[in-house]
Amino acid sequence: EAPSPSLLLHLSFSMTPPRPPSGRQRPLRYYSDSERTEGGSGSWDTLEWNKLDSQQTASGSSSTSFANLSCLLESERVIVEGYGVVLINTDEAGTLLVTNFRILFLSEGTRKVIPLGTIPLATIEKFNKTALKVQSNNRQSDKNPPRRLLQVTGKDMRIIVYGFRPKTKQRRSVFDALLRCTKPERVWDLYTFACGPSKFGNANPKERLLNEYFRLLGKSSVRASMDMIEDGSFTLENELWRISDLNSNYNLCQTYPFAFMVPKSISDEELLQACSFRAKCRLPVITWCQPGSGAVIARSSQPLVGLMMNMRSNFDEKLVAAFCTQLGANKGERRKLYIADARPRKNALANGAMGGGSESSSNYFQSPIVFFGIDNIHAMRESYSRLRDYLDMHGATSSDGRSSFLRHTGWTWGGGNLSSMSASVSLLGDSGWLIHIQNVLAGAAWIAARVAVESASVLVHCSDGWDRTTQLVSLACLMLDPYYRTFAGFQALVEKDWLAFGHPFSDRVGMPNISGSGNFDFPRQSSSAGSYPSSPVRQSTQSGASQSPSSSHAQNNYSPIFTQWVDSVSQLMRMYPCAFEFSPTFLVDFMDCLLSCRFGNFLCNSEKERQQCAIAEACGCIWAYLTDLRSLATTSHVHCNPFYDSLKYDGPLLPPAASLAPTLWPQFHLRWACPEEAKAADIEVQCRAMRAKYSEMQKDKEATERRVDEISFAMESLSAELLRERRMSWSARESAKRATKEYRALTRAVQSLGCKVNFTTSDVEDAPLETNNNNNNNNSRRRDRQGNNSDVSVSISLMSEENRSENQVGRVCEALCPLRTREGVCRWPEAGCAHLGSQFVGLKTNFDAFDRLSIHESYFKSE
Repeated sequence: EAPSPSLLLHLSFSMTPPRPPSGRQRPLRYYSDSERTEGGSGSWDTLEWNKLDSQQTASGSSSTSFANLSCLLESERVIVEGYGVVLINTDEAGTLLVTNFRILFLSEGTRKVIPLGTIPLATIEKFNKTALKVQSNNRQSDKNPPRRLLQVTGKDMRIIVYGFRPKTKQRRSVFDALLRCTKPERVWDLYTFACGPSKFGNANPKERLLNEYFRLLGKSSVRASMDMIEDGSFTLENELWRISDLNSNYNLCQTYPFAFMVPKSISDEELLQACSFRAKCRLPVITWCQPGSGAVIARSSQPLVGLMMNMRSNFDEKLVAAFCTQLGANKGERRKLYIADARPRKNALANGAMGGGSESSSNYFQSPIVFFGIDNIHAMRESYSRLRDYLDMHGATSSDGRSSFLRHTGWTWGGGNLSSMSASVSLLGDSGWLIHIQNVLAGAAWIAARVAVESASVLVHCSDGWDRTTQLVSLACLMLDPYYRTFAGFQALVEKDWLAFGHPFSDRVGMPNISGSGNFDFPRQSSSAGSYPSSPVRQSTQSGASQSPSSSHAQNNYSPIFTQWVDSVSQLMRMYPCAFEFSPTFLVDFMDCLLSCRFGNFLCNSEKERQQCAIAEACGCIWAYLTDLRSLATTSHVHCNPFYDSLKYDGPLLPPAASLAPTLWPQFHLRWACPEEAKAADIEVQCRAMRAKYSEMQKDKEATERRVDEISFAMESLSAELLRERRMSWSARESAKRATKEYRALTRAVQSLGCKVNFTTSDVEDAPLETNNNNNNNNSRRRDRQGNNSDVSVSISLMSEENRSENQVGRVCEALCPLRTREGVCRWPEAGCAHLGSQFVGLKTNFDAFDRLSIHESYFKSE
């Protein structure tokens, strides 16, 4: 199998238990508790600290000792080095490198990358320095200086703790480097701009957006181009909807795409009037339309109904009413329209104080108003933080390096303490993350059911229409349209509903925006323990000036909204494992690439800002990177779902309410705290291995069949050749038989004349066919004949008197002439026997008479 993107990013997340190194150094976990606490021979002491002074310690200048490290990416350079650092989570000693892209933690000696300790700088949510005092009953324990720790909290559900030796000043150098590098002042200070597009070039996202619009309008045969965008010829339409270029210069709405779909019956002038009634000018537009039925899913921001909830807009009401097209079966009946408000009702009413609010059902064709009760970004951020702390405290391992089964407190279970197990489960529920996931799933399923079952149209909005609204409409589209459950469709869905419609990724992920100042604040000292009991590491961090999670995030807009949506997609994949072309591993690697900011697709807060920063031209493309990975192994790649059945799931997915109870996403949530339990895809891995083996067997079978066909063809050719050879052999035998008869007849005839015949070939020893001891060869005549492979010479000579007397044919020629028939007629009437016989006297032969000898086929026929 091809390596995952995380592995190629050197962010491998398949963490394996560490092995004891050879020699006298051992990780801390292989020592007893007494050895650890009393400072006996743990990893802190087995490290040769006295050599640190002779090595190059961490500094602010660029380092050259690791410049040629094989694991460094393109344009990645080392900024700070830290030697003899201990990864507290796994008690492994190694070297810590801070580059312009990530923190690299290399094992001691081997320089292999430790996945848990390696994290991209953009994935770091916060970090802080702490000190841990070693507790011991030893009298000399007071002389042991406290251990210097650096705790790094990631946006990918991990908390990493690095330990530094006192008096080396390495921790301060690393901390200062993180302050400079994790919070760049400008967006183009990120690593992705230094790396450039490389081989993962980014096609123009506007073309991809138009191609998706063309597909929804039934114009898939038309392909978008830059010429089409420049001359404005992309405004295609069908009988109901059209593409508007009113926002081509982003003058209508700065957070909307340059083109969007609206009802064909609404003019551009009416759109200009309607946009002022919605927050941020995010007027209702179409994000998906059902082919054939005319039902649509529309999105917008909240209406500005005012404090008294009595403000109206005729243009906005007309635009929303245009979504209520006539039903196909009954042309006189208008389809139903639902207005889905993603917020809790009380939050919608509270927004009235700022001019916002919700629609009145009486003003929009008696359209029902439904509130989904999904909380805002701040609640999601706190819930995500509590979930991370819960996993760190109650997983198999945690940031303090101890297993939850070794903590003898009431908050972790051990020794059959079932009450503590119940308390732990209740803490998971208190995090609220699964409840939020369920609310998003339920809202999206409700929207999909209204469209698929009732052929109704749905308008979805929240406050600004770029967080909860995007979650709901994109998840509903994923349920309704099987195209979005493929690799190409998933890309089109994310680019349309998340990127084009202005989800503020820079604010939500915590990166600097185009103005040059980031809204994400990294506190110097903070505790993320929340309401949970603290681990030994956390207990030491609570002293001094600490901040709670709420205060540390009070003035920023960071929130894991997109992570929550991808988590919801994974829940659908769990319910319908055969409906998606991609696997859960693809989602994990996709999230890792996004959070690392190695590629530019998800930078900035809107399409307009990405265009101003020339992101498509200056940065690499995450889609091209993932596609390149899959091309290495085709269907056997870990990103491909081996259970995918496009024929079975070619329609909408409408999960019942009872199946919407979510669970933890093991591949993402548990990979750090419970690395073994996170391998929930073992069946998928086995199935992929079986498919790979089956594919190999199929290839072997095809190769064998081709070989059999070749052998069969060769056998047929040989059989045909053998048949031809047999026919030729039969013809040759027949010719040989005829020649033999002719030879015998000629021999007898010649012998009857008193002569003998000798045949000689050039490729064998010359020998007469009839031997004779008499060497008298008077008046001989030779005739050469050409054979297939040899020359044949024929000689006729006169027999001697002795041989002639011995010739029975010659003696009894008159009485027993072989040329005479029973009737006494000569078979050779022209032979002139009497004349020839008179020539025998005196041993003379009349050769002229012999030349006139005629041979007829009838002479050789049987009597």
